[in-house]
Amino acid sequence: MAARIRFDFGTLTLDAELLDTPTAQAIAAKLPIASSALTWGEEVYFDAPVAVAREKGARAVVTPGEIAYWPEGPAIAIGFGRTPISKGSETRLASPCNVFAKALGDVKALAAIKAGTRVTVTKVE
Repeated sequence: MAARIRFDFGTLTLDAELLDTPTAQAIAAKLPIASSALTWGEEVYFDAPVAVAREKGARAVVTPGEIAYWPEGPAIAIGFGRTPISKGSETRLASPCNVFAKALGDVKALAAIKAGTRVTVTKVE
């Protein structure tokens, strides 16, 4: 079974399964992470103290439920719908990101998260 992490926004938690990528390994090694959430359209993102280069498979368009690392941030980005640069109904992040985890819950619930909300990311034992 793949390792799991938990995003805790206080009023909402979201568990995710880590993929087998260098980014996932780097993020897991830095846990726990505490930050302040920001929003951009239907995306929640926050600073992450991780330095990982853009991976070969990095992409800007993600499927809701895919959790990404934005090397230019550096930040963790969770898109759950349209952003200001989306074309049609796609979920388009600011630039290509490394997808490193898959949400196990409904990411649409993140619509309730406001900028400034504290977020902690921990390993699930």
